[in-house]
Amino acid sequence: MKIIIASDSFKGSCSSKLAAINIEKGVRKVFPDCDVVKLSVADGGEGTVEAMLENCKGELVYKMVTGPDGKPVEASYGVLENGTAIIEMASASGLPIVPEAERDALRATTKGTGELILSALDKGCKKIIIGLGGSATTDGGVGMAQALGYSFRDVNGYEIGVGGKELSKIDFIDTTKVDSRLKDVEFIAACDVTNPLHGKNGAAFVYGPQKGADKDMVILLDYGLQHLEEQVKLKLNKDNAKVPGAGAAGGLGFGVLTFLNGTLNSGIKTVLEAVNFDNYLKETDLVITGEGRIDGQSVNGKVPVGIGELAKEKNIPVLVIAGGIGDDVEKVYEYGIDSVMATVNTAMQLSEAMYRSHELMIDAAERAMRMIKIGMKIK
Repeated sequence: MKIIIASDSFKGSCSSKLAAINIEKGVRKVFPDCDVVKLSVADGGEGTVEAMLENCKGELVYKMVTGPDGKPVEASYGVLENGTAIIEMASASGLPIVPEAERDALRATTKGTGELILSALDKGCKKIIIGLGGSATTDGGVGMAQALGYSFRDVNGYEIGVGGKELSKIDFIDTTKVDSRLKDVEFIAACDVTNPLHGKNGAAFVYGPQKGADKDMVILLDYGLQHLEEQVKLKLNKDNAKVPGAGAAGGLGFGVLTFLNGTLNSGIKTVLEAVNFDNYLKETDLVITGEGRIDGQSVNGKVPVGIGELAKEKNIPVLVIAGGIGDDVEKVYEYGIDSVMATVNTAMQLSEAMYRSHELMIDAAERAMRMIKIGMKIK
């Protein structure tokens, strides 16, 4: 029997790699001689670079860049052997980089993400995957664009400042000094949200409060994103504000579409394509995947569902091992997932469940395998 184990990380307690190791231990308690293939996976957010480097030959590159608050920060990205760069925008422009007391939702910039792209260009990368998520920013990707040579000037001809609060000042967009290498590179943004750039479901209103923006700030940021859309239409003749995902990462989705001529793709699908997951499915009998919590919302681009959909095409059963099971979980059964097993085996506090995550994961995998073994005996 061949089993593939490809789990997302259990945030706060277990990486994707370690989750696979734990699950394998539980599997082998019941099927000691089975063939197990372990793969690290992620959905384009935190852990994507690590997962890609686990599965593909490559190197981790460190670079000092501009953090979201304008201060220097050491960020990193991956370069695969085939020349593809994997960037998590949160590494350079993420919310955790700035201490909570120092966060400024109006001034946070994606400039550091642009500087990582420049570094990847210097290494000759012809394909760059950018994971969107965990951002501290709401600047529509303008900071990133400025790092790449775009100029955004006000009515007096001066370059605007940093952050979303400056977007409403844009009167002219100059592309004459944009890095010429961009046109020869394929850009893909790994993105699993469908928010437009602005409006009640846009970047500012939905995600601004998480970044420290109060009601007045949200209104100001949303107005800035609207103005950015208008100027881009007028000066660049591009209209991407309503594309699903344009509002991801504070509008960086819009920035990738507009300033990099890139595309937005499902995070988990992008990762699975990059590691050639489809090839691993050959002659596979069972796929085990997992995440910290699974519920009805997991159908919106989460790792287990992405894996389930691919496995379903080949009629391969999929088992999910999850830390917790939430409301409407039955929805995932329509996406190639056949069963869900919770790691928590008795009433306990979340802190205890996270502390004991490794042993609980092993136990859950063993319980699931014993049920499979029973099924194998039923005629």
